[in-house]
Amino acid sequence: MDANDEVSNARRGPDEPEGSDSASEADPQVRPSRQTPDPASSPAPDPASPSAADPTDPASPSAPDAASPSAPDPASPSTADPGAASTPVTAPDPSPGPAASGMAALTLPYQIAVALVLAVVAVVTCVHLGLVFLHIAPSNTLTKQHGRAVDEWVYPEFEQNWKLFAPNPLQQNIAVQARAEVRTADGETRETGWYDLSALDGAAIDRNPVPSHTQQNELRRAWDFYVATHDNDHRATTSRGDLSERYVRRIVVMRLDRERAGEPGGVIERIQLRSRTTNVPAPEWSEEKVSDKPVVRELPWWQVTDDDRTDAAANAGGVGRATTGRTEASAE
Repeated sequence: MDANDEVSNARRGPDEPEGSDSASEADPQVRPSRQTPDPASSPAPDPASPSAADPTDPASPSAPDAASPSAPDPASPSTADPGAASTPVTAPDPSPGPAASGMAALTLPYQIAVALVLAVVAVVTCVHLGLVFLHIAPSNTLTKQHGRAVDEWVYPEFEQNWKLFAPNPLQQNIAVQARAEVRTADGETRETGWYDLSALDGAAIDRNPVPSHTQQNELRRAWDFYVATHDNDHRATTSRGDLSERYVRRIVVMRLDRERAGEPGGVIERIQLRSRTTNVPAPEWSEEKVSDKPVVRELPWWQVTDDDRTDAAANAGGVGRATTGRTEASAE
């Protein structure tokens, strides 16, 4: 008896002949379809026969096994309607759509306003960059025809220069000092001492990790602007001479007002400026000999206008003010 016969006999009942349906079920190559038997054609079961056991008896070998893979499950998808199983059921998504962001979240009037503001900023930025480019570019047709307009826009706030990369950078310490003639509250006139404005800026910069631009450059660039447009007799040499004088005067009035040079109730009537220039000593390894004697340049008295006082009052808060009290300069 071969192995197939042993398997067949093992699955065949005691009264089943060889070659019955039990053998065909054991054979994986033979899979007869399961059909419902006809009660009229099926012989009546013998009560004494083991194969006619009660199907409701759990001990009966023919009782259906709930765990048997051959037992069909009414709730199983295989017994459901084939057409219904092939059609997926999609539940509606209760989550709302993505919320609008940015300009899309604004109403139409606000969108128009934002668009206009952005357009104005873009135009002003392009014009500014174009004028600054023409200012630092070599002389050309545009600068010859519109040089005055370019200078009026650039000077003095946006002036550009290449001194940092020049072959011979600045080698001097220049201190700008000022004093004022004040009319007191009782009508008297008095003259203050010299205020070293550059020293006040230096004290505000020292040990300050983020000094302001005004403390570092405002007074220094204003003085450079004035010197470049005036000769040694204090006469303007260019059309920008008057502009540079007004610029320096307003800065000095603002600084003196910040240092309370006018005292309570006093009014600054006139101011006078001077510069004290000292050469930077040469390094020890250099053979260059420079003079260490300071050079003083004193300007005439300037009358303070109402516009100067208004501008000084508007800036009385003094952004970046780091020191209080006055720094008197020597009379050298």
